Amino acid sequence: MLAATGKPKSQSAPERRIVPDVVRQHAEQAAFFWMQRDTLMAEDPPDLHVIAGVDRRLEANLDGLRIAGTAAWPFIVAAYEDFPEKGELFLYGWMAIEQNDDRRVAEAVELGRQSENDACGLVGALAWHKPVTIAPLVRDWIGAPDAFKRFLGLSACLGHGVDPKQMLARLVRDPDTRVRAASLRLAGKLKRADLAHELRAALNDTDEPTRFWAAWALNELGSGDLASPELRRVAVGGGPDALTALRAAVKAAPDKDVRAWMGGLLKTPETAPVAVRGAGMLGDRTILHWLVHQMRQPALAVAAGGALLELFPEARQADLFTTEPSQVGQAFEHHFGDAPSNLPVAERVKEWAKNIG
Repeated sequence: MLAATGKPKSQSAPERRIVPDVVRQHAEQAAFFWMQRDTLMAEDPPDLHVIAGVDRRLEANLDGLRIAGTAAWPFIVAAYEDFPEKGELFLYGWMAIEQNDDRRVAEAVELGRQSENDACGLVGALAWHKPVTIAPLVRDWIGAPDAFKRFLGLSACLGHGVDPKQMLARLVRDPDTRVRAASLRLAGKLKRADLAHELRAALNDTDEPTRFWAAWALNELGSGDLASPELRRVAVGGGPDALTALRAAVKAAPDKDVRAWMGGLLKTPETAPVAVRGAGMLGDRTILHWLVHQMRQPALAVAAGGALLELFPEARQADLFTTEPSQVGQAFEHHFGDAPSNLPVAERVKEWAKNIG
């Protein structure tokens, strides 16, 4: 157990008595659980029940670090030096903000600037803290000359749904592409109809993510006719925003038009998985038998599994998936090799469907 002194938190207070191995474990597990959470959130679709359990374990370890206070820093620094990954960056940024330590916050910003994963760990730390806690930082960053700090400020606003008011009108035209993309995304999330002109202009931006988030934001404002071409292009492109684009493209047009588009995608092997996954976003549970058929094709199985879970969240509780391609058949083993994949087993799904009627 950690021993707390009971004194108020202070940067100048003496370090608290701790059990080093326990604090080290808290630091390592906090970094691991946030990394696990971030990975689980990227699954298609994410299992929010499992993520809630991870959140509880993460918060328990963060509590241990709160109790340890400044004495936890050697372990946090060592964790990042050993594994400079997104979970360790989250931990570094979270603790710096938690202790209101300007020097450590500045260090976290520089570590985020150097990270290879778009500083998602530091962005996650900003999202984990309450808005009132990070408000002074966000106010300083969002108008800073440093583009990376502007990006961090916008990311914090995105994480908490905070509107920077008139500042956003300037940021959607920011010279930095990453800032522009984040600003447009925030404009869509907040449904800032007053920025519709800027969103339409951004559809012609030379930067691809900027164009995509402009289209996504316009779709959120109800201008799906303008947004659809860009959303569909990104959806079939297979990039990091493809799934978000597909979901938006389904929303952007009438059901009849979306089904016709997907019918065309089904005719081409390269785009057929997009159509199968998109079918699960239409909300039509009567396609279950058709999905089972798609699950028997290695190239379509993962997309069909994602569609199944979206239409039938209760399917998570049944034993319908496997991570071993060899259990599904030789064709699956040849197609997936050693790549980890969560594959639906068509015969299990078929039997489950019969049982639930």
